[in-house]
Amino acid sequence: MDILQVAGGKPVKLWTDGVPVEDDARKQLLNTARMPFIFKHLAVMPDVHLGKGSTIGSVIPTVGAIIPAAVGVDIGCGMIAARTSLSARDLPDNLHGLRNGIEQAVPHGKTFGKHDQGAWADVPARADKAWAQLAGRFKAITDKYPRLEKTNNRHHLGTLGGGNHFIEVCLDEADRVWFMLHSGSRGVGNAIGNLFIELAQADMRQHLANLPDKDLAYFEEGSRHFADYVEAVEWAQDYARQNRELMMLAVVGAARKALGKPFEASLEAVNCHHNYVQREQHFGREVLVTRKGAVSAQKGQLGIIPGSMGARSFIVRGLGNEESFCSCSHGAGRLMSRTKAKSRFTVEDQRRATAHVECRKDKEVIDEIPMAYKDIDAVMRAQQELVEVVHTLRQVVCVKG
Repeated sequence: MDILQVAGGKPVKLWTDGVPVEDDARKQLLNTARMPFIFKHLAVMPDVHLGKGSTIGSVIPTVGAIIPAAVGVDIGCGMIAARTSLSARDLPDNLHGLRNGIEQAVPHGKTFGKHDQGAWADVPARADKAWAQLAGRFKAITDKYPRLEKTNNRHHLGTLGGGNHFIEVCLDEADRVWFMLHSGSRGVGNAIGNLFIELAQADMRQHLANLPDKDLAYFEEGSRHFADYVEAVEWAQDYARQNRELMMLAVVGAARKALGKPFEASLEAVNCHHNYVQREQHFGREVLVTRKGAVSAQKGQLGIIPGSMGARSFIVRGLGNEESFCSCSHGAGRLMSRTKAKSRFTVEDQRRATAHVECRKDKEVIDEIPMAYKDIDAVMRAQQELVEVVHTLRQVVCVKG
């Protein structure tokens, strides 16, 4: 662990040995560390890279205030994984049918104009049942903030999205089959995040010039918007967790149909956020902990650290390292921007890098090429004080939005 002392702020503790940290990300960390309500220190994970407002791969403990842009707009984004009773020998040699079945079962992709290919045209009964459990609290939020009512909420529940969101079929060290996916609170979470970022900046308009970054605008505890944001963010985090559970059920159903055989699907299961905020006890005090691209790693707690779409992923067990506020990385972390990846690599590069994976290999996913990410093995070595590896997974199918 390295420590940066910050003039006029709290220290920054980094678990980044052997992993590159870009200068812009380092500057961003220093800006956040100077906020007056930071508790003890910032903790920085080895997948750290530049983000909007606050640095991705950072753990931000606060007292008496909350920064909406630190949580971001994909509130509750995270991972779910489940081990099945299948083994590698139960999978066909050609995995295209399995991938196609998953793609048919789970809406995925981006919005183009008025066409949202990642939404349900007709919401299935299972998703509607889950929505019914969320609808009452959502109405309480939209009664205060009517603009959130017309967001894509019910029609996104149980859908993947685009970008770095994915569904994978993986094999572990014993060649057992796992399903794993990555997604969050979809359109409605994005709308909630953006609304409260705007409100924080509006509330602090006369103080923005004094902030190192306008995206560090915050709500003070006790204010109306603070309480409303906590209510909305907790709802979005619950939505995200339900979203992942619904997709996992759909993936299991699609696999049973594609493979034509019964199997058990939850012999081991993990569902964890990595973009979220919650109250926790640390160093004898209750604090708000914002994990922006980081996973809770309390002692004995299971988590998921995915690599890129061509590298290994890990099921881990937390070691409860208090200096990291009991956290670990949320993945490999980007090495370069999406724009840079698209300009540097070709479709042929993508094909070579994912030759062992049944997945899309077209120009639209070049920004997700494995070389755009840090070396996941180096990331794991840098956080040996934070987690221990329980399972090592290698993907054989990857569905991208």
